[in-house]
Amino acid sequence: MLAAIEKKEDGYIATYNRPLNHSVEKAWATLTKNDKLQKWMSNLEVVDLRKGGTIKFNMNDGTGNSFDISILDFEEQSYLQYEWGEGWVQFELSPKDDGCLLVLKEYIPRLSDHTPKDLSGWHVCLVMFSAVLEGQYMDFPKGEWEKWYEKYVKLLNQL
Repeated sequence: MLAAIEKKEDGYIATYNRPLNHSVEKAWATLTKNDKLQKWMSNLEVVDLRKGGTIKFNMNDGTGNSFDISILDFEEQSYLQYEWGEGWVQFELSPKDDGCLLVLKEYIPRLSDHTPKDLSGWHVCLVMFSAVLEGQYMDFPKGEWEKWYEKYVKLLNQL
């Protein structure tokens, strides 16, 4: 399912809703524990998990280069928001009878040629996130990313 894109006064919010057949605790661990996090988002490394804390973005290009991302808001087992480019990304978890609901929102100040790449990247990362919850590991599926990229290009052209 494509993210819903909503125009706001000062930019856009992309929202992905993913029902999961797993507990909030298991989803939270997959979101915040480095051994699990790096299986679906290999660039990220949690350094200090708290509001005002740090997540490191590793370039993973062989240079050893990285930069720090600030955690903007945080509530254990429930909510994590951090800087993402000029905007932010947030993950919210809420319990459901058969698991939990993961809502990922990305604030995008302005659309660019990079926006559909970013949106399709998050889309595929959420597929990988679900695989990690199932105990599976997959390499980044570039073909899948390309398919979603085309769909996000079309969606953004309609805005």
